[in-house]
Amino acid sequence: MTFKKKFFPLALTTPMLLLLLFSCQEKKPKPTNVEAYADVQIAGAMKDVMWKGKLGATLVFDSLIGKPGLYGLGPESYLTGELLLKDGVLFTSRVGADSSIEMTKNTSTSAPFFVYTEVNEWESSTLPNSIKNGKQLEEYLNERSKDLKRPFAFRLEGKIVEAAIHIQNLPKGSTVSSPKEAHQGQVNYSLENESVEIVGFFSTEHQGVFTHHDSFLHMHLISQDESKMGHIDSLEIDEMSLFLPKK
Repeated sequence: MTFKKKFFPLALTTPMLLLLLFSCQEKKPKPTNVEAYADVQIAGAMKDVMWKGKLGATLVFDSLIGKPGLYGLGPESYLTGELLLKDGVLFTSRVGADSSIEMTKNTSTSAPFFVYTEVNEWESSTLPNSIKNGKQLEEYLNERSKDLKRPFAFRLEGKIVEAAIHIQNLPKGSTVSSPKEAHQGQVNYSLENESVEIVGFFSTEHQGVFTHHDSFLHMHLISQDESKMGHIDSLEIDEMSLFLPKK
């Protein structure tokens, strides 16, 4: 008669069971997102300004002005102008009495929503000649940043063929409950064949927060001589360099 050996599992104590479970787990691959540069910070939300009329300050700039490496953008509280934080310098553009652009630097002000981050090192490259407008730029950044940490800030420097920008100029005492009402008094400006710098933010997950519902980009433009600055509505690019946060 042939006897088959029977094997009985050993009784496992709780610590042994936990050790076995952990040892059997597959090692998860490291995320490809770059964690080297600072997170993007967000104060307030565009949709709350446009639809809920939250025009007052959610961010005051006293602690941000003068800090190198800080970049950000948004409107001024009560939609009385546009704001651009560029390497720690805060530019404010407002509409003058004759509809000219009035620029100030590092004045005490606030924003109803604002997006900003700290970038001290940038990687530069030449923007491909095929990228000529904002939509093409959005698609290019989306493809190029698949393995990057998102959202992120970027910069462009160089020449534009033309650009349309606006400055918010909401009449004092106005109330807002729709985007149409929010843009009352807005003044539009055109630039042609100018050397400019553009500061922008890219995100696929913040539509209505710091980008419009139909875009992954929010960009402000400032002329090289710092006499003009505003929110970009349309853009035709000549030759520009692209700067992304260094990994």
